[in-house]
Amino acid sequence: MRVADEVFDEPVRPDRLSAYLAAPGHFMIVALADGVVIGQCAAIVHRHPDKVSELYIDEVGVAPAFQRQGIATRMLDAMFALGREHGCEEAWVGTEPDNVAARALYESRKVPHGPAEDFVMYVYRL
Repeated sequence: MRVADEVFDEPVRPDRLSAYLAAPGHFMIVALADGVVIGQCAAIVHRHPDKVSELYIDEVGVAPAFQRQGIATRMLDAMFALGREHGCEEAWVGTEPDNVAARALYESRKVPHGPAEDFVMYVYRL
């Protein structure tokens, strides 16, 4: 599998990719151009004993040469549809406060998908 630069944060390891895709409730949608992965959207279904199932959008990435062409929007909307097919009633995603492009993408999805809640997330090294 050939992957364009900056689609993922780090180089893709085949063993990690296989484990990710084999895990129940883990999904990945990719965009291809001439057989090369130029975009990806990864998500995980979270099931809870006390509330609705949620789709966590884990990663969205598009190679710089292909950005601003609607690829991320189409992948994100397709992932929302996949989440609905798997019983999710909500989706959530986080990004860094200074990631202007990602924030614009996520803000743009409010119109077709309804209002979004703001939340605070903490990341800890284990």
